[in-house]
Amino acid sequence: MRRTSSCELTSVNMAAAQSHVSTGRAALDQPTVRTNDVGPRNVGPRFGKQAVDSDNVDRGKRTADMSEEKSSPDGNGKVSRLIRIGTRKSQLARIQTDSVADKLKELYPDITLEIVGMSTTGDKILDTALSKIGEKSLFTKELENALEKNEVDLVVHSLKDLPTTLPPGFTIGAVLKRENPHDAVVLHPQNAGKTLETLPENSVIGTSSLRRAAQLKKRFPHLEFKDIRGNLNTRLKKLDEKADFAAIILAAAGLKRMGWENRISQILEPEDCMYAVGQGALAVEVRARDIDILEMVSVLHDSDTVLRCIAERAFLKRLEGGCSVPVAVNTEVKDSQLYLTGAVYSLDGSDSLKETMQTSVAAAAAVAAADKSSEEVDERVQRVGVTASKISGEAQDRAERLGVDLANLLLSKGAKEILTVARQLNDAR
Repeated sequence: MRRTSSCELTSVNMAAAQSHVSTGRAALDQPTVRTNDVGPRNVGPRFGKQAVDSDNVDRGKRTADMSEEKSSPDGNGKVSRLIRIGTRKSQLARIQTDSVADKLKELYPDITLEIVGMSTTGDKILDTALSKIGEKSLFTKELENALEKNEVDLVVHSLKDLPTTLPPGFTIGAVLKRENPHDAVVLHPQNAGKTLETLPENSVIGTSSLRRAAQLKKRFPHLEFKDIRGNLNTRLKKLDEKADFAAIILAAAGLKRMGWENRISQILEPEDCMYAVGQGALAVEVRARDIDILEMVSVLHDSDTVLRCIAERAFLKRLEGGCSVPVAVNTEVKDSQLYLTGAVYSLDGSDSLKETMQTSVAAAAAVAAADKSSEEVDERVQRVGVTASKISGEAQDRAERLGVDLANLLLSKGAKEILTVARQLNDAR
């Protein structure tokens, strides 16, 4: 490893599923998607995706019915396994979950998918900055509870919401290809054409992220920064309908997935603002013991994204960071080299440490070994919560070590002191 100086399904019939993949998509030409917003179904044939609101369903009944609903005959007399996917209720969360469901349905046409929406702590507490709540699993706890109780079979998250240490018995079975991980500036309509640099003195920028605020305060000292909470829809409404903010900072990935790319006024490059660990990537969390589900979702892994996010999560874990301290990263895989830049900041950005390291991941796309036995999923092999048996274990180890080594480098230069003060000041606010 070299350092570059820079201070700056019961079993899914996998064979049958793969046969469908290789022989075409005849099944997908049929109307396979169906949604339903009521509780547990006592209907006949099931096809495609169904939707259910968990707040309006008797959970005990749903759990009891699950074993009966695990498989059901379709109109052709075939057996279709029911897979329940847990998700938050927000529009963005549903869009993200639907995209994962669509990929699974394309790969495994015989399964039936049901989307189970639920509210999380982070969705309910809207008057307090996330960094002040002090809960590590703001957007995941309720979903993991449902997973633990077998009320759902898998859960789709934004990877940046998942703590670097998962509860016992869970694992990240898939990390999908990353969308643009950078942050974006969304200007108030009256400021159209401007940038953060050209906004008037004392213009107020909305963000509840300590990471964003710390970096941007240092880079644009003429601006002021204030908290803004809510989902994407809510924050954009607050921006457009009031004069409180000149602009707000949002993740570019969320805006793109919502189809709101036209609202992006400026993409913040790493020189201005590095992104959060895991930002832009979707993760599928499963029960580690469910080998069939783990095997099924593993085909969704994107090797470059997996390696980048393992390095980022290892970096954050070693620093013992989270949303209550300003930690930022930037990663890239280029010419079989994985580059990781990591930084820590004081709350006002005046004090910071930033370094870059790299490692070779030449075997990133390789399967662990050619023989079938080595391709079997071993749920015990996790790296910062990620299970990816089809991606070179050596490459994953190198990525994880890169994150740890970079964190150790920053710690040796005083990162712990910077983060401790930042955490104390944030708690005192």
